[in-house]
Amino acid sequence: MNYDFKLKFSTRFAQKFIAEVLKNRGIMNILTHKKIDQELCGRPLLVEEGFSRVELQTNKRMAVDETGLIHGGSIFGLADYSAMIAVNHPNVVLGAADVKFLKPVKADETVVAEARVDFREGKKQRVSVTVKRGEEKVFEGAFTCFVLDRHILKNERSESR
Repeated sequence: MNYDFKLKFSTRFAQKFIAEVLKNRGIMNILTHKKIDQELCGRPLLVEEGFSRVELQTNKRMAVDETGLIHGGSIFGLADYSAMIAVNHPNVVLGAADVKFLKPVKADETVVAEARVDFREGKKQRVSVTVKRGEEKVFEGAFTCFVLDRHILKNERSESR
């Protein structure tokens, strides 16, 4: 009996089963940024082809002062993560971003980012992202993403070593 075949078959079956369960819950298989700290960059609520919704519960570690003002980098990180998983390719990278911080966010507030791929042209994809606190928009941006042939840190020189 070939146990290697059984293991591969059962692993493949388990992966398909898990992907189907996640899909039924509104989360397709996320192919990028798998090691991201979701406490700092948000937790995916919905991931579909060309779209994502990610929630971030802000906290005092993100605050810049005693008023609880959240650092803009935390909100940008949420928006960037949402854009990356809307593209959802293992080799996606951010090339540029044109963003606006519209309202301040405080510690212990929940914000939700929605990202939508607007267009694709070759390796380039443009993603629109909005971040809201309830119904109030606190951030908006246009992210230019690129899907590379290989991981950005894996170049020909490092692969030959």
